[in-house]
Amino acid sequence: MKQTPTPFYFLMAFAFIVLGCSNDDGNGGPTPPIVDQVEKSAVMATYANLVFQNYQDSYDAAKLLQTAINTFVADPTEVNFEAARTAWKAAREPYGQTEAFRFASGPIDDNDGPEGLLNAWPLDENYVDYVEGADLSGIINDPLTFPTIDKTTLEGLNEVGGESNISVGYHAIEFLLWGQDNSDPSEKISGLRPYTDFVDGGTAANQARRRDYLTVCAELLLDHLQLMLDEWKPDGTYRPTFLALDGDTALKNILTGISTLAKSELAGERVFVAYDNQDQEDEHSCFSDNTHRDLRLNLAGIANVFRGSYASVSGASLEDLIAEKDATLGAEITAQLAAAETTVNATATPFDFAISDSSERPKVLEAVNALRTLGDKFVEGGAALGITVSSDLPE
Repeated sequence: MKQTPTPFYFLMAFAFIVLGCSNDDGNGGPTPPIVDQVEKSAVMATYANLVFQNYQDSYDAAKLLQTAINTFVADPTEVNFEAARTAWKAAREPYGQTEAFRFASGPIDDNDGPEGLLNAWPLDENYVDYVEGADLSGIINDPLTFPTIDKTTLEGLNEVGGESNISVGYHAIEFLLWGQDNSDPSEKISGLRPYTDFVDGGTAANQARRRDYLTVCAELLLDHLQLMLDEWKPDGTYRPTFLALDGDTALKNILTGISTLAKSELAGERVFVAYDNQDQEDEHSCFSDNTHRDLRLNLAGIANVFRGSYASVSGASLEDLIAEKDATLGAEITAQLAAAETTVNATATPFDFAISDSSERPKVLEAVNALRTLGDKFVEGGAALGITVSSDLPE
């Protein structure tokens, strides 16, 4: 039987009446919709959860790297060597995103923070091992001065005599696994260290010391990542201090971190310097040709912090807070972040090819400009919240 439309029209009329009453603000105008206010404390809590999870993932990946290195050292075959290289690249994936926690007055950068022991660069290769034209250079090839290769020795030698005298961390391991990249960028080839450098009677002197060096570096990597977990775990050393900060102070720190990384560190030190010099020695991961991933991961870390989302962590964010304060500016920052992601992703791989090829270089400069603008936009976002934010590297 055909239904009568009467009930439908009755319900529609009733809905209009209800809506008309509920939108009356008492002054003849519509009542603004009720929006849940974003609490600064909630943004801080999201950030703390995000930082801890990102460092946990970095530790777990570094543990797998250590396992791969130990397997190779115990049985130095080409297959195990390639597995160690693969594990190093995998370990860089979560750690690259933690760079967004730097420059934020947090424990990674404080006076006894481990940043210089984890990710310092560029590395002077002949401080660690042989290089082209100097077969016996480096700590590895100087058993008289450094008879013992252990954690105390290598950590104590880090940056002694100069910032590029880096003895430990991700990039020391990278150099040991790949060696120098002496190929022309157009060849798109990374370092070609042979696995036999670690085999007794192999292609380079002091094979046992090289194995020891690689093993110790992997141990130290875990030690220094554990320091960050101890700071940021729920009952950690720094996390309660951070959560007890005044909201504006905490947000200033967070925004300063991502604005400085975007504009000064990433756009400037990590991209433009290499672009301007057209020198692969200025790359972040120059031995493995993994710099293109470093850049994308650093930007992903910035996006994680701004959007309040990483892995299983999701919550109140800077994006929410700024949009609530100034919807137009919030939309502009969100759009600029997307533009930066697009331009960075458009740069060629590997990075040494991107900065040297005439047809690819303009894309690199576009990425630099997009990142600089993004850093400036974060500063504007802080101003909208009544917070003064700097995007300059600390002296």
